[in-house]
Amino acid sequence: MEAENVTVVSKFVLVGLTNDRKTQILLFVVILIFYLCTLVGNFVIIVLVQADSRLHTPMYFFLTHLSGLEICYVSSTVPQMLAHLFSGNGTISFIRCTTQMYIALSLGSTEGLLLGVMAYDRYLAICHPFIYMVAMDKWRQLQLTTASWLGGFLLSVMNVGCTLRLPFCGPNRVNHFFCELPVVLKLACADTYVTENIIFGAAVLILLIPLSVILTSYGLILSTVLQMQSAAGRSKAFSTCASHLAVVTLFYGTVISMYMRPRSSTTPDSDKKIAVFYIVVTPLLNPVIYTLRNKDVQGALAKMLNTKH
Repeated sequence: MEAENVTVVSKFVLVGLTNDRKTQILLFVVILIFYLCTLVGNFVIIVLVQADSRLHTPMYFFLTHLSGLEICYVSSTVPQMLAHLFSGNGTISFIRCTTQMYIALSLGSTEGLLLGVMAYDRYLAICHPFIYMVAMDKWRQLQLTTASWLGGFLLSVMNVGCTLRLPFCGPNRVNHFFCELPVVLKLACADTYVTENIIFGAAVLILLIPLSVILTSYGLILSTVLQMQSAAGRSKAFSTCASHLAVVTLFYGTVISMYMRPRSSTTPDSDKKIAVFYIVVTPLLNPVIYTLRNKDVQGALAKMLNTKH
């Protein structure tokens, strides 16, 4: 009978990064610039890969999926963040909050799996070049990308579903700038031990298993590259892999620190700082890393610019 008297939360209040109005406006301008640059940078990569036949290879096929993923990922959180910074009001309905939580978690999970696929692709290309085009044909590319997208969205259904089974009846202030699952979970009016363990188990599948594939792949790649006789071949292999490793380090370093640390060891301010990095900064760095360190992409961009002139 007591459960019938519990007030159900109908909206959340996102505390945001700061309450100072001048700082909010400054952050609005800075984050807006980052967001627009992220959209343009990732969109340019997609256009270049589609327009230049030299980039119609498995590596760039996966890269276009990563770029499209980043566009969706930042668009699931940053526009609302900008709106709240501009208005100074962080109110969000319960339904919108849970929808955002699911979409952002699904896209982030998909990225973790896709980075593992990209490492496996580099392993085949460098360690088994003679069978590479057969082993990584268009059908296999489609299978791996589909598995990444489906895996990310299906596992997130379990995580968010377990969270929504808990009652939310008390505080509704979320000490964050968007609805992120571990932070919202803290507001549940029930014991969250089982749910936290389920989320941790899903994080192992989404993060640690692909990470182990990445580390194994690059260990084998390093061994193969060091045995190459050609200095030019070693340089090209290292250059290609360095770009991917930089993206992997940025993504996994921040996300693991958010989802796989004990909740008792985290603070709201540290959670928000970590989230700013993988929500705002990392999606912008991806196209920058791939274009600055990749001669093929640079060549495609120069060709497109020369054609327009």
